[in-house]
Amino acid sequence: MTGAVPGVSTDEDFDPRAIDERWQRVWRDERSWEVSNTAPADKTAYVLEMLPYTSGEPHVGHLKNYAVGDAVAHFMRRQGYYVLHPMGYDAFGLPAENHAIRTGKHPRTSTDESIASFREQFKQWGISIDWTREISTHSPEYYRWTQWIFLQLFKAGLAYRKQAAVNWCPKDATVLANEQVVNGRCERCGSLVEQRQLEQWFFRITQYAERLLNDLDGLDWPTHVKLMQQNWIGRSEGSTIRFPAGGTDIEVFTTRPDTVFGATYLVLAPEHPLVDKIVPNAWPSGVDSQWTAGAATPAEAVAAYRTATGLKSELDRQESKDKTGVFTGGYATNPVNGEQIPVFIADYVLMGYGTGAIMAVPGQDQRDWDFAAAFGLPIIRTVETSEGFDGEAYTAEGPAINSGFLNGMGVAEAKKTIIAWLEQQDHGKATVQYKLRDWLLSRQRYWGCPIPVVYCDSCGLVPVPENQLPVRLPDIEDYTPKGKSPLAAAADWVATRCPHCDGPARRETDTMDTFVDSSWYYLRYCDPKNEQAPLGIDAAQRWMPINQYIGGIEHAILHLLYSRFLCKALADLGHLPVQEPFGALFTQGMITRNGAKMSKSKGNVVSPRTIIEKYGADTARCYVLFMGPPDAGADWSDTGVEGVYRFLRRLLRFTTQVATSELATIGGAADPELDLALRRKVAWAVKKVTDDMSGRFAFNTAIAALMELTNECSKALQEGIDRDTVKFALSTAASLLLPFAPHMASECYYMLTGEHVWKQPWPEPDEALLRTETVQLACQVNGKVRGRISVPQDASEDAIREAALQLEEVEQAVGDRSVKRVVVVPGRLVNIVVG
Repeated sequence: MTGAVPGVSTDEDFDPRAIDERWQRVWRDERSWEVSNTAPADKTAYVLEMLPYTSGEPHVGHLKNYAVGDAVAHFMRRQGYYVLHPMGYDAFGLPAENHAIRTGKHPRTSTDESIASFREQFKQWGISIDWTREISTHSPEYYRWTQWIFLQLFKAGLAYRKQAAVNWCPKDATVLANEQVVNGRCERCGSLVEQRQLEQWFFRITQYAERLLNDLDGLDWPTHVKLMQQNWIGRSEGSTIRFPAGGTDIEVFTTRPDTVFGATYLVLAPEHPLVDKIVPNAWPSGVDSQWTAGAATPAEAVAAYRTATGLKSELDRQESKDKTGVFTGGYATNPVNGEQIPVFIADYVLMGYGTGAIMAVPGQDQRDWDFAAAFGLPIIRTVETSEGFDGEAYTAEGPAINSGFLNGMGVAEAKKTIIAWLEQQDHGKATVQYKLRDWLLSRQRYWGCPIPVVYCDSCGLVPVPENQLPVRLPDIEDYTPKGKSPLAAAADWVATRCPHCDGPARRETDTMDTFVDSSWYYLRYCDPKNEQAPLGIDAAQRWMPINQYIGGIEHAILHLLYSRFLCKALADLGHLPVQEPFGALFTQGMITRNGAKMSKSKGNVVSPRTIIEKYGADTARCYVLFMGPPDAGADWSDTGVEGVYRFLRRLLRFTTQVATSELATIGGAADPELDLALRRKVAWAVKKVTDDMSGRFAFNTAIAALMELTNECSKALQEGIDRDTVKFALSTAASLLLPFAPHMASECYYMLTGEHVWKQPWPEPDEALLRTETVQLACQVNGKVRGRISVPQDASEDAIREAALQLEEVEQAVGDRSVKRVVVVPGRLVNIVVG
C-alpha cells in the first residue's frame, strides 16, 4: 500500500467536512497557492473572477463564479503555469451603504463584518486564493491610489467638472450614471429616475470612443458582449450641418445629410443653451395656437415645457409615442435652399445625444412624421417611394427627389455630394458621432472614495497634492442620504487649507462612483504592497493583461467598459504597459430557483453555507458546474445536489477499497479484455476532460465523463480487475477531478499514490488506446438498453443503423411494432424509436 491516509470505508462514515478541513489545512500550511512576482514571465498566468460587492453573505451565484475561476486556475497550474489568483472586495458604494442602513450599523462596521463572512466562506469552499494579495476598496491603503489615479486623469484633462442634466434617484438620493438606469428606473432600488441640473465630476471617456470600439476586435470575448459594447458606444457616420438662426448657428448631426432638402423644421432639446438666444419677446404674427400651447409669450411657453420635461426620465422621453413640443418663436434658414423653417423644442430630443438638436425630415423619419402631423408642419419626400406607398415616412433607399442638384442620385452618391457641397460652402462637414457620453462619477452619498480636490475663494478648484493622499473618509454618525452629500455636514472635515495659498478652503463633499474603485482593482493585485505607485511597471508586465476574466453578463457595459477606458488612459500617461485589461472573458449564467431569480423577498435563496454543512464544499462546487453549461442559466435542484454527492461518495468508497486491498486482483478473476477496456476508458476520459477544459469550459460534460469513468471502475471491481489497472483508473479520475472537487481529488489521489495531486502535471491521454479499430455502442429501444454492438470506428450511420436493427435482442424488443426512426449518437449509442 502506497502512503495511504486513514480513509472511509462505508457510506455511513463518509464525512466530507473532515476531508475539506484536512486539505484546507495542508494548503494553508504549505501556502500552496501563493505566487511571487519573480515567477518566470513566460510561464505566468492571471486568472480572475470579478470581485464581489460586500453586502450580507455570499450566495450560490458567488459560488458558481468562483468555482468556474478556480477550475481554470487549477487546470492552468497543472499545465506548468504560475497562476495569479487573488481576492478582493468591492466595499464602497450603494450596495454596502444600503446594507448598512438596513442593518442600522455604520457602513464601516457592516462592511467589515460582510468581508469577514465572505473571506470565511471562500476559504470554506477551498478556493485556491493567494491570500497575501487580498485587498478591499474601502481601505485607505487602496483608495489612496484611487485618488491618485483621479489626479492623473485630472492633470491630463480627462477629469473635469461641469453643470449637467443628470439622472437622480429620489430614494437613494444620489446621481446615477446613464448605465445605472434601466428602463427609466434605478438599477439598485427600482425607483423612477428624475432629471436634475447639478455641478458634477466626469471622466472624459468619449475621447476614447473610437479606440474602445476598434480594440474589441483583438479580444477573446463572447460575441454578444462585444455587440453590447459596440451598441453602447454607438458609432454613426454622417455630417454636421449649420442652420443660421437669429444671429447664431444651430448645429445638427445627421446620418442622412442627403435628405436636407426635406428638412421643414428644427427641434432642440428643451435644455439646449441656444433656446434662450433665439426666443423672441413676442409671437410672430399668424402663429398656430397649437404651436404656442396657449402661452402669452414664447418665453412662457418654453419655461412651462421645460418644467414638464424635467419630471420625465430620459427613457420616457425617448419611448413616448405622444409627440409633444412648443414653438420657440424663432426661425432658422435651411442652408441648401434658403427656406425659413420654424424651431421647436421637444422632449424626444436629448441634450446628451449628438448636438442636442435635429433637422426634422418627416418624409424620411417616422418620428419626425408623427410630430409634423401633430403640429401641421410640411412634409417633403426626398427619396422616391415604392409604388402605392403613402401615409407614413419612407425609410428605405431610393433615388433622391425634391433635392435640387442631388435629384436622381442614390443614397451613397447623394451623401458624398452634399457633404462636399456643405464643406465647400462652409455650412457643415463630415462627422463621426458616438452615442457614448462621458462617465459621470459624482455621488451624493457618504460611503465612497472622497474626491481629492478643494475649493478656494482665491485659487478656485485646486487638486490635493499627491503627498497628502489619501484624503481619508471621516467617520460620521448620520450618513443617510439627504439630497446632498452627508459629508457636507462634517464641518471640521470640510474646512481645510488651500494647497496653493494656504488660505481657507473647503473639500469636495461628493464621493466617487464605486465603479471607479472597481475599474482598476485588478492592477493592484499585481503589486498590492507597493507604496510608491498603484503597481510597478515590472509587475504589470509580468501579469497583465489578465489571461482569463470571469463574471456576470450584467457587467458587460458598465464595469468592462470603464475598466478598458481607465487601462487605456493610464497606459497613455505612461503608467501601464498594456492597453487592454482583459484578454479573454467568460460570462457565467445565472442560477434560478423554480424558474425565478433568487431573492430574499421571494424566499427562494439557496445558501452555500447550508449546502456545505450538509454535503461538503466539493458537492456544492461540483453541482454548480454540473447543473448545465456554465455560460447558460440553470435552475437549482436539490435532487441534483444529492446526485453529485452520491458520485463523490462512490468515488471515495472505490478508492478506499483499492487503496486498502493487498490483493493483486480485485473482484473475480482478472479479465484481460476488461483491463484493456478500462484503460481505453481512462484515455477517453483524459481526452474528454482536457478538451472540455481547454477554452470551452464545458465543465458539466467534463464532470459527466468522470462519472462515466467511475461507473466503469465500479463494473470492473465487481467483475474482476487487476488492482494496478483500477488503481490507475481511479487515480487518473481523481487527478482530473481536481479543478472541480479539489478536496476529494486530493484525498483520493493521496490514498492511491501518496502524492499531492496539485503538484502533478495534468494527465495526457494514451493516444494508442484511443485508436481502436472498433467501438461498442449501446442499442436502445424506446430509450431502454437491449444490447450492444461492435462496429468499425469509422462506420457510417447507415451501417450502424443496419447492424443495430439486426441485433437479436433488438428484433425481439421491436416485435411487430413499426420503427419510427433510428437515432445514432456517435461513439455512444443507437436508439430505435418504435410505435
